[in-house]
Amino acid sequence: MNNPYNSLPPLIPESLIERLSVLSPALLCDGMQKLGIPRNGCMDANLLPIDEHKTMIGTACTVDTQEGDNFPVHVAIYQGAPGYVLVVAGKGYQERAYVGDLMVSAAQAVGFNGVVIDGCIRDKTGLAELTIPVYAKGVMPRSPAKKGPGKINSVVMCAGIDVSPGDLVFGDGDGVVVVPREHIEAVVAEAEKKLEYEIRRREVIEKYSQCRLKQQPLPELAPDWVTRLLKET
Repeated sequence: MNNPYNSLPPLIPESLIERLSVLSPALLCDGMQKLGIPRNGCMDANLLPIDEHKTMIGTACTVDTQEGDNFPVHVAIYQGAPGYVLVVAGKGYQERAYVGDLMVSAAQAVGFNGVVIDGCIRDKTGLAELTIPVYAKGVMPRSPAKKGPGKINSVVMCAGIDVSPGDLVFGDGDGVVVVPREHIEAVVAEAEKKLEYEIRRREVIEKYSQCRLKQQPLPELAPDWVTRLLKET
């Protein structure tokens, strides 16, 4: 019988993680859209953060399970290491919780950068008090099942997105995006371009606001692309 528990993928280089620290999932989505990556890497809109003020960046460590079975989730946590995000493909199961605050506390102790559950959690208040970010599709107090074996570090479908071990996982208050490992460099470069654009736009908006308050001549506020499309209509 083949071992369903594969080893951890290599971590994303720290140099890339540093560049990502000034970006956001929204900027990465824009970068993926520019490059034509399907769904722009966005996980389902109903996958929500337990605490919207936390940010999660890391390398995907995946778990494939179903029907509230958290045995493979336990195994993945105890075999984990710092720098990874635990991505649990739980098929959106709503009848049982996959994890609670004890399991996620263990993941935090191991050094995981975040936990993504395509399904339910419990102990919401306790989870919010931890420093590790957690994303889930709901809250259910009913305890998990323990059957196994499930799969660890295989390609999974989680919250509408294919996730391979080693992919980039980035979450904030807006939700979670996944960037395929082979596209990370290109997506980050596009996201950095979009960040530069947004900085310039904020400067224009601020200048417009100041001119209006001071009753000075108003500069052009609309972006060039809006003006161009208006002329073409």
